[in-house]
Amino acid sequence: MRVRTGGAAALLAVLAACEGGQQEVSRSDAPFEPGYRGIETRLLDDDLVGFVVEMTGARDNDDVSDYARCAAAQYTLIRGYGFARHVRTRVAVEGGVWRADAVYTVSPALPDGLMTIDAAATVEDCNTRGIPTV
Repeated sequence: MRVRTGGAAALLAVLAACEGGQQEVSRSDAPFEPGYRGIETRLLDDDLVGFVVEMTGARDNDDVSDYARCAAAQYTLIRGYGFARHVRTRVAVEGGVWRADAVYTVSPALPDGLMTIDAAATVEDCNTRGIPTV
């Protein structure tokens, strides 16, 4: 008699997934009814800028982080620069209000690092997605 260990493991995984009757909801399945509540901009240094944004109806950290990124991109263009680099974002939610406290550097040339954004392309994307900017 041959024993197929792969089949038993797969069956156990299926049974474990069914236990509790809960279905995982992906980000795309969650209702998205954003309420953008405002942007506060703080110049921290010549090229270092902080943004505090608040919103309701976010599905997760990414929604409120996207709002902060849109603010940073528009601010970058207002300053006459073309690029920004993400430094950090802190997200908190209290009473259904999501808040992101984000810091970006702004520069005329593409900065070093992995978390860079092209401000013009990002603002265009934000407009397409209906996310307000500064």
